[in-house]
Amino acid sequence: MSFCLKHRSIINPNLASAVCLVFRASMSASSPTPPTPTPSMPTSLIDLDVDSLSHCLAHLSLRDVSALAMTCTSLKRLSYSDSVWLRFFREHWCLEVPWSSLNTRGARDLYLARRSALLQFKFLDPVSLQVYRHTSSRSNFNHLLLHKNHIFSARGSTIEMIDLDRDDAGSEDANILFSGHRARITCMRLFPLNGVFTSCGETEGEQKFLVTSSYDHSIRLWGKKGSCLRCMRGHNGPVLSLSDKLLGDDTCKVLASGGEDGTVRLWSLSSSGKQRQQSLKATLYGHEKPVELMLVAGHKTSLLVTISRDAKVRVWDTTTSSSARSSCCVGMTTLRGAPVNMKCHESLLYVAAGSSVTAVDLRTMQKVMTAAVHQPKLYSFDIVPSKSLLCTGGDGRAMLWDIRRNQEAWNPDPVAELDGHCGQVTLLHMDPYKVVTGGPHDEYVNVWESDTGVHANSLFCCNDEKEVPEFGCDTMAVDGLRIVTATICDNATILRYRDFTYATNPVAKPENDPPSKFWFSLSGDYSDDNNS
Repeated sequence: MSFCLKHRSIINPNLASAVCLVFRASMSASSPTPPTPTPSMPTSLIDLDVDSLSHCLAHLSLRDVSALAMTCTSLKRLSYSDSVWLRFFREHWCLEVPWSSLNTRGARDLYLARRSALLQFKFLDPVSLQVYRHTSSRSNFNHLLLHKNHIFSARGSTIEMIDLDRDDAGSEDANILFSGHRARITCMRLFPLNGVFTSCGETEGEQKFLVTSSYDHSIRLWGKKGSCLRCMRGHNGPVLSLSDKLLGDDTCKVLASGGEDGTVRLWSLSSSGKQRQQSLKATLYGHEKPVELMLVAGHKTSLLVTISRDAKVRVWDTTTSSSARSSCCVGMTTLRGAPVNMKCHESLLYVAAGSSVTAVDLRTMQKVMTAAVHQPKLYSFDIVPSKSLLCTGGDGRAMLWDIRRNQEAWNPDPVAELDGHCGQVTLLHMDPYKVVTGGPHDEYVNVWESDTGVHANSLFCCNDEKEVPEFGCDTMAVDGLRIVTATICDNATILRYRDFTYATNPVAKPENDPPSKFWFSLSGDYSDDNNS
C-alpha cells in the first residue's frame, strides 16, 4: 500500500532525500548484489510504503525523527511508534525498557520521562569527581565554568583547568594553571574565536578561548595550554565586567569591558602585527559610577547594554564612531536599587535591582512591566524566556514567577516559593527543566522542577555528609546533565563534579518532605512534544 501524505509542502526536502538515501543504502546492504535502479524504485518520500518507512526510521537520528513527526499526522504516528523509541532508549543509555512498563505508557513517553528526570537531577548515583586543594588562606572560589570535558575554576588570581577525560583528573599534576593576573579575577568568559593572533604573531585556529578580567586593571586572553595570548590594558582601575557575547562580524570580533572608572571599552580581538597596539578600539563615556554588568542586546547584536552601580542603564551602538566620546549612547533609563543581574530576550531587557525585576523595551527605553517583587532584597535572578518563567533568590528562599500573569499586575505574585535555604540565595541557575539554588550558608544546593517548583533533589557540597562545610557553597556551574560546586571544608577547598547522564537509581521522595508552596499549575501549556 502506498504511503499517502496530504501535507507534502511542509516536508523538509533535505530530510526527505535523506530518508530515501537511507532506504536505498539499507536495501543495498541487505542484498549480495545491489539492485539495478528501475523506474519503479522510490525516488521521493511519498513513494515509500509503511514497512519501508519504518525500516528507514531505524537509521535516523532523534532530531530527524522529531522533525519527521511534525510533517503530518501519519508520519507523526509512525515516528511515535515503540520500536523507534526503544532503539533510542538502548542507544542513549544502554538500558532496556521493562515490557511491563510498556503496558501503561508508550516507549516515547518513557524516554521523555527519563530524559526529563535526568535533566532535573532526580537520581542518587551520578558519576562523581571530587577535587581537593589544601589551603591555609581559606580563599574562596570566585568563578566556575563547565565546558564540554573541562572545568575552569578561578580562585584569587589563579585559574585552574581540569580535564575530565584524564584518568588522573583532579590531581594537581594533571591540571593546567593559568597564571598572570596579579589580583583577584572579577569575570571569566568563554568565546568562540577564529584566527586570533598571539603575542608571537602566530594564528590560533577556531576554538573556544578563555577571557578573564581582574582587579589588576587588565584583561587576558588565554590559550588552551594556559599561555597568555594577549594582555589588554586601558582601564584606570579594576575591570569589573565583560560582555556575555562578542560584538562585530566574523572578520572583526570585539570584546566589551566595564571598569570601576565608569568607562566602557571595546577591544578588537583580531588585530595583529603593528595593529596589535590598536587592540583598544574605543572608549565609551557616560556612566558616573562603576560599570557592574553588560550584555549584548537580543534583537540587534551591535547594541551593548550596560548598567552601573547607581542602576543607570545605557544602550550603546558599537558601530557608531566614538570620536564624540559619548555619541555611541542611543538610550538610557534609571532603575531603583543596586543591580544584581540582567538578562535580554529579543528587545526586552530584564533587570534585577533592589527588590524587583523590571522589563525594559530597548527600542523605546520604556519600562513595560514589573515582572517580580522579592522583598526585602534580591540576591540572584535567572529567566527562561521560552516558558515565560523567571526565578529570584532572596533571604531564606527563592521564588518562581510567571511573566504572563504579571504583565498587567501592579503587585505581582509568585507562583511558587522554594523554601528550605539558610541565609541568602546568591546562586541561581534556571533552564527549561530545573532551577538550582544555593548560597554561602547552605550545605546543599537544591534542585527544583522549573514548571512546578516541586523539590527534585538536594546535592551535598562536600564529599561526606558527616563533614560540615565552613562557608556553604561558594559558586557553581550547571550545564545540562552536569553540575560542579565549590566549597571550603576542613581547611581544604573542594570542587565536586556530578554527571547524571547514565544515572539509574532514582531519588525516593520522603513522605514528610514538605512540598513547595505552589498555587496553580503551569505544566498544562507545555506538552512533551516540545521536549522532543
